Amino acid sequence: MLRSLRPDPVLIQALIAGALSFAHLHDLAEAAGQDGWKAWAYPISVDLLLVAAWRRMRTLRAGDDSARAAWCWFIIALAASLGANIATAGLLDMNHIPAVLRIIVAGWPALAFLGGTLLAHSPAPATPETAPAATAPPVDPEPVADITVDRAPEPAPELPAPTPKTPAMQVPPALVEHARKIADTHHATTGAPIDTDTLRARLGVPPQMADAIAAQLT
Repeated sequence: MLRSLRPDPVLIQALIAGALSFAHLHDLAEAAGQDGWKAWAYPISVDLLLVAAWRRMRTLRAGDDSARAAWCWFIIALAASLGANIATAGLLDMNHIPAVLRIIVAGWPALAFLGGTLLAHSPAPATPETAPAATAPPVDPEPVADITVDRAPEPAPELPAPTPKTPAMQVPPALVEHARKIADTHHATTGAPIDTDTLRARLGVPPQMADAIAAQLT
């Protein structure tokens, strides 16, 4: 258990450097007129933009894509961090911050927001297409020996028994005469012979009986 909790010198160095840079950015923002929680938000914004640009560069380089935009935002965030460290090293009067520096500090949130948005919404690198698996060359099939095997003749397939024809439906003669009158009237009105569906609709009979009546009318 103790071996798994060994301190990492690289991690400790990174934490110390990050804390010092964080404090310098806070002091510069506070001296430039950003008091309260705003002074603490500036170092968070700079460090997050630095990390986001670095991760975006690694992703683009892994996909063999151009990382110039990510490099640009990485340099901007690094310049802001280094500038704050240098400015708080005694070279600048923290009680009389120049107006230009106040403008830069006041405009940093908009610049950081633009950089973070562009880094987050830039298109992802295209994944390389997997190469198709190499297929083995076709092998000519070996010639098969011509072996004749005497086989018993296959029995002829049995034909289905013929289905008996259904007897024709008996239609009353009176119904046939009535249908003939309807067919004559339809022919005189339309000039065309009546079809089975119309005859069935006029008589109100089943389709089989309508077919039987139409067969007797022809």
